[in-house]
Amino acid sequence: MYEKSSTSIFYRYLHINILAMDFKCIFLFFLISCSGFSQNKTTFQIRTIAFYNVENLFDTLNDSLTRDDDRTPDGKDQWTQKRYLKKIENTSKVIEEIGAETTNTSPDIIGLCEIENLQVLQDLIMHPNLKNKNYGIIHFNSPDERGIDVAFLYKKNAFLPDSFVSHRLLLFNKEGYRDYTRDQLVVSGLLDNDKIHFIVNHWPSRSGGEVRSKPNRLAAAKLNKRIIDSISKIEPNAKIISMGDFNDDPIDESLKLVLQTKGKKKKLEEGSLYNPMEKLFKKGVGTLAYRDKWNLFDQFFMTKTIVAPLNKEYKFWKTGVYNPPYLLTSKGRYKGYPLRTYAGGSYTGGYSDHFPVYLYLIRKVK
Repeated sequence: MYEKSSTSIFYRYLHINILAMDFKCIFLFFLISCSGFSQNKTTFQIRTIAFYNVENLFDTLNDSLTRDDDRTPDGKDQWTQKRYLKKIENTSKVIEEIGAETTNTSPDIIGLCEIENLQVLQDLIMHPNLKNKNYGIIHFNSPDERGIDVAFLYKKNAFLPDSFVSHRLLLFNKEGYRDYTRDQLVVSGLLDNDKIHFIVNHWPSRSGGEVRSKPNRLAAAKLNKRIIDSISKIEPNAKIISMGDFNDDPIDESLKLVLQTKGKKKKLEEGSLYNPMEKLFKKGVGTLAYRDKWNLFDQFFMTKTIVAPLNKEYKFWKTGVYNPPYLLTSKGRYKGYPLRTYAGGSYTGGYSDHFPVYLYLIRKVK
């Protein structure tokens, strides 16, 4: 009985080891197979492009050449150094987080509007939230009566600018006097060796009513189109992204008729531009609210060469509006609206009356 039992145990032990060997072989084959698949796995590099209307980022000094009196310590807004530093902190926090859930870092390119001067930009990028991002600044003073400008920030390790110019928008009122407004800033350069042109906009507002102010935005759209056409004439396959606060929605005449923007990729024609924000707008998404109506004034549109590039360069992936809960007013009459710095004439210590927007550019890498 003992010998029989011992033999039975031996064969049982042998059988278990054979099964274990089979399992090891199967497991090893699985690892080799996975390794083989991983060699063919596609890897992508993502770059974030953002635009943010920061709502009157002024310093505390009184500039005698502009209408900035309200944003001074003795002005209507009582704009103290403490409030200014809080504004810098809030703005830098938002910028740091745009697109970070996908890329784990802040945007590589940022268009800004409603900034007063170079100094506020320097204070912004040197805040601890952004200091280690190594941003560069491109800025020109605009002739705007309130002294607000557009600006371009870029990560120096991602983008190498090779040219930049500010295009003046000449407007005149019915009496023939000059109506001073913001310039359109054009920055061209290499995004990881991929040549891209960026245009930063802040078109004339709807002050005085949408219909009355409409001609000014049509003029801004025509200037934008001339810029895009002139770049494309010199560089037929130019990749151009125009971004900004257009003070018009994606379906308005300035974009649909003058710039010939399309909301669907398959409808792109020669000379037309792709506007991914149009789809969001038709879903009810907005970046600012006025009298319980949402508008999507903050937008991107781009040439077909970014939607369907000719080679393995950057192409458009997707876009969005950055509106986490802390950027929303939590209670009261304006619940759900962007949490502003001032509301109803009172200081609220918020962020902006606009939500920022962003898009991702993506390309395959080895």
